[in-house]
Amino acid sequence: MKNPSTPAEPNESEPLLIDLALQGGGSHGAFTWGVLDRLLDEKGFRIDGISGTSAGAMNAAVLVDGFSKGGAAGAQKALEAFWRRVSEAARFSPVQRGPLDVLLGNWSMDHSPAYVAVDLMSRVFSPFTLNPKGYNPLREILVELVNFERLAQAPIKLFITATNVRTGRGRVFRNNLITPEVLLASACLPTMFHAIEIDGDPYWDGGYSGNPTITPLVQECESHDTILIPINPIEREGEPRTAPEILNRLNEISFNAVLLKELRMIALLRQVANPGASEGARWAGMRVHLVGNGIMNSLTASSKLIAEWDFLTFLRSEGRKSAESFLELHGGDLGRKSTVDLDVLLERA
Repeated sequence: MKNPSTPAEPNESEPLLIDLALQGGGSHGAFTWGVLDRLLDEKGFRIDGISGTSAGAMNAAVLVDGFSKGGAAGAQKALEAFWRRVSEAARFSPVQRGPLDVLLGNWSMDHSPAYVAVDLMSRVFSPFTLNPKGYNPLREILVELVNFERLAQAPIKLFITATNVRTGRGRVFRNNLITPEVLLASACLPTMFHAIEIDGDPYWDGGYSGNPTITPLVQECESHDTILIPINPIEREGEPRTAPEILNRLNEISFNAVLLKELRMIALLRQVANPGASEGARWAGMRVHLVGNGIMNSLTASSKLIAEWDFLTFLRSEGRKSAESFLELHGGDLGRKSTVDLDVLLERA
């Protein structure tokens, strides 16, 4: 249990404990791969816990297992191996970029006949009709690349969120309960895949109930610094006009809603919580940081299904650049103060 007292000044002789909060977003999770790859270069940090959802859950589990096997370098190697296998598996998918987008160098599937057809069918037919056997290529990749017995004993705390279809509530799975099914459940979009059954209950994507969940990082980790790596933009300029733009913005708002509520609670408790041994003090003492993801505003929702290696490595490079910018601007603030102004969440509309 975290010491709820006011955080002490960081000890310069020891690595700073940090937590990571990783959002989901299909292949856009390769951006998070890049951020993690850069953060793992830093010798002044030690990761205490990671909360992940959907693609963020995949990144988190692969990182933790790789770190348990070979330290930071092992984690970096494991992440690259995972995303390379994702790219290799996607080569056999009928859903690819259209000739026009390939010719123009656009990272989009908006003009792909196969993507448009699949998108339309998913709105009419359930995955039980389109994919009766429930095949998901990620299952084989996870079984191949992640040692779940080692993950259960890993020194980094892992928190994976999935949404219980029956109750509508999120469930957080910790290291010793994480299996391939748990990770698949956390990334299970109900229009594309069968719900994943765990302990007799069906589960869908964790993004509906926590993208990602901050609570276990506050309650169960020693770190007082949480670095949020977002995928879904919180704000977008302009009004969405086309049907895909409207649907994408609806998904972004819904997938950010629970996260924003938790961040708002931190901001509120900072104003009212008394120092000392209390739940409120633990929340109020959390320092929150955010790695910018400006590139996401320029990508279409359809690009979340692009898994070409060139696209994934492009996103990785953007993620590394964003992490580098974050460290240049705020590296000295870690362990000392929040770099996200959460008070804006308390302002009345």
